[in-house]
Amino acid sequence: MDCFVGIDLGSTTTKAVIVDADGRIVGRGITNSRSNYDIAARVARFEAFTNARFDMLGQALRAEPGLGQSSAAFLGALTSGYRHECFLGQLQRLEDHCRRDVDGARYQDDRRAVGHALEVILQSVRQDAAKIYSGGAAARSDFFRDMAGASYTEHAAQLARAGGPAFDRLIGLFDRNIIPVENEQETRTFSQLLMAALDRVVQSSALQRDAVAGVLLRVAEAEMREVSAVGTGYGRVRLPFPKENIRSEILCHGLGAHLMFPGTRTVLDIGGQDTKAIQIDQAGVVTSFQMNDRCAAGCGRYLGYIADEMNIGLHELGPLALGARRRIKINSTCTVFAGAEFRDRLAAGQAREDIVAGLHRAIILRAMSLLARSGGIRNEFTFTGGVGRNMAAVKALGEVAQENYGQLQMNIAPDSIYTGAIGAATFALRGATNSVASN
Repeated sequence: MDCFVGIDLGSTTTKAVIVDADGRIVGRGITNSRSNYDIAARVARFEAFTNARFDMLGQALRAEPGLGQSSAAFLGALTSGYRHECFLGQLQRLEDHCRRDVDGARYQDDRRAVGHALEVILQSVRQDAAKIYSGGAAARSDFFRDMAGASYTEHAAQLARAGGPAFDRLIGLFDRNIIPVENEQETRTFSQLLMAALDRVVQSSALQRDAVAGVLLRVAEAEMREVSAVGTGYGRVRLPFPKENIRSEILCHGLGAHLMFPGTRTVLDIGGQDTKAIQIDQAGVVTSFQMNDRCAAGCGRYLGYIADEMNIGLHELGPLALGARRRIKINSTCTVFAGAEFRDRLAAGQAREDIVAGLHRAIILRAMSLLARSGGIRNEFTFTGGVGRNMAAVKALGEVAQENYGQLQMNIAPDSIYTGAIGAATFALRGATNSVASN
């Protein structure tokens, strides 16, 4: 299969999308944007190709007579098993790094106690992961650092309270060693991971391994030829592409929004470090735009600071804000002073839910000023970016937009975080098609 790849190297997350020769999205991948952008791009691309192969597996399994209507459930279990195997591989590499750290001079005085605590903690992390991937618990994040870190922190705190090594010693061990683990590649091939996942699935079902192993291996080893790739986003200059294969994030987000919702005329993208207000025509071509400048005020990172201050997950902010009972006006959206402002308002007796809801509205009001400078809001209006997953932000945007522009058609796609990568992948397809046509 010929593949065309788009990579959106954002400040917070890096996204990759693969489309086929017909422009159909066949694979999506996402990862944290580490300080090493090259690795982030490589991991997102790998995730997208993995996702594409699972798409191919779904088609192959639906055609397999032995599976019948159970193919969807089987594929879901296989996907969970695969993710579980990947998690355990990373966790083993984390343990290897941590043990080498413990054996060094830093832990000379309490090496034995820290080593034993590490063993207990990681065993608990494995048990937590087994519950998550079997569907018995909810994950706070899709990323290894977040999943492993949340579980590790919880069990490290329990051990410290029970008289084990100090909490800061145990957390320091994790913090020092998670970075090299994130930057290392999985040594097992996709086929090997898939077969290990198959063994997990077969153990808990009536399916015979050999009945589907041949189908899985055939798909796992099928050729996927990358014909062309286009990069965009905050760190696009770090991508190993020629200049003609780099596109502005404004162009990619405009085209991506048009492809998802052809009636779109105004696009608002709120990412981790920037906000973009874009006007496009009926073909998805950008006619005007505005971006925030100087700082990340009013962007996703601001919400991240608030979540850190409250010691909760970023995904928990939206539901908390939706519980607000009164509207609070926030005078500043400065990221640097986010924690101080939050503490001051708590000290004044204001409810957490009300404060957080006010923060969401303040971010949206800042975005609305960008929209006004770009030309206002025209139907249809599409909201993209990671903040589009936050229902409190979506609610605030709908309210503020209606207050200023009346009733509007507002579009939000479940995969809106991939908007820029979708546009980039389509540019890659168009570029390759035009090249063939000109020859």
